[in-house]
Amino acid sequence: MQIYQKLFKKPWPYLMGGALLAILNIILFASTGEPWKITSGFLYWGAAILEFFGMDPGKWYYFSVYNNGLDSGETFLNNYYSVINLAVIMGALIAALLASEFKWKKIKNKRQLFFGLLGGILMGYGTRLSFGCNIGSYFSAIPSFSLHGWVFGIFMFIGAWIGSKVLFRYLL
Repeated sequence: MQIYQKLFKKPWPYLMGGALLAILNIILFASTGEPWKITSGFLYWGAAILEFFGMDPGKWYYFSVYNNGLDSGETFLNNYYSVINLAVIMGALIAALLASEFKWKKIKNKRQLFFGLLGGILMGYGTRLSFGCNIGSYFSAIPSFSLHGWVFGIFMFIGAWIGSKVLFRYLL
């Protein structure tokens, strides 16, 4: 029971979590030949939803210029990004359940809902402008010795600082 408490109930040291993430990132890259990316999977999901409703995002400027693989013939579960995203979502759910930390929360007010949705939309739009989120553009870029990872990291921390100031001033 003490091992269960140590593994699932108590927070891990940052060094241990970082080392484990680094090892898993190396294993992922070695086994797939692809760095860890998250938002590309959501891009595919969104395009699939739009195609279901009769739209053809493959002809849109963004997809035609950057050819994100919409014409690759991959299915939802036969897509590297979808499998990784589903694994992250399921892993987070399992971890929350094992730690007894899963909770449904009531939305406090309409303002919280509005800003939550607005923030999510802006984050999604920003990931497409920067061609990735903090996982692909920062976490996977720095170990690949990519300069853009360091530039992304600097501006990510500046943005987080500004965002926290706005959050505390107007929402909390």
